[in-house]
Amino acid sequence: MNDERATEEVRARLAVALDVPTLAEALDLAKQVEPWFGVAKVGMELFTAEGPRAVEGLRDTGLDVFYDAKYHDIPTTVGRAARVAGRLGIRYLNAHAAGGIEMLRAFAEGLAEGADDGGHAPPVALAVTVLTSDADASAFEARLATAVEAGCGGVVLSAHELERARAGAPGLLTVVPGIRPVGASRDDQARAATPGVAVSDGADVLVVGRPVTRADDVAQAAAAVAAEVAATLAKGSATPG
Repeated sequence: MNDERATEEVRARLAVALDVPTLAEALDLAKQVEPWFGVAKVGMELFTAEGPRAVEGLRDTGLDVFYDAKYHDIPTTVGRAARVAGRLGIRYLNAHAAGGIEMLRAFAEGLAEGADDGGHAPPVALAVTVLTSDADASAFEARLATAVEAGCGGVVLSAHELERARAGAPGLLTVVPGIRPVGASRDDQARAATPGVAVSDGADVLVVGRPVTRADDVAQAAAAVAAEVAATLAKGSATPG
């Protein structure tokens, strides 16, 4: 195993999905992967169990926090919730693009206002296009266009849609879950990809959960993912333009 800490470039590209029921477990996992992962993703399970203190506790470790809220409601409700979330000092927040332009616009504006209220750096409003557990991504282009028109800063998508995202919205940050190293179980992911393939295809941030957090050796699994990302980035930078 390579125990060397990953570069900040690599760490900024790696988010660990802390899908656990207690903050204590989340903090323990975060500590184990912190040398290689720079972002902690707080999902439904952890936030339901611990509330805002889950975000605050992980943020206090020095990791950026991705609150995986996946908002989908009427524009006023989503905008107000996003504003509250923005006050927590998160780096990323998401909402479903299926909610429409007005909802996503309220979401992005509310998030920015909340961060400003709290004196935090501007976070990134992410639009979820098609869940990686869904084999049918036919709605992708329409949802990508919705994200662009609403003023979102990025999209959540599978690696399979990265080429279409680059063509349709080259300025948006791309966040890719469904990451599975070679040999890992696909679990419930219908549109999965390896870390190297995702980065090679243009992913900005990879979300990695079970292949790392449920590994027999969490640190070793985290280091292996980071090494694959680093090698892919190095290969890309060495390729003549």
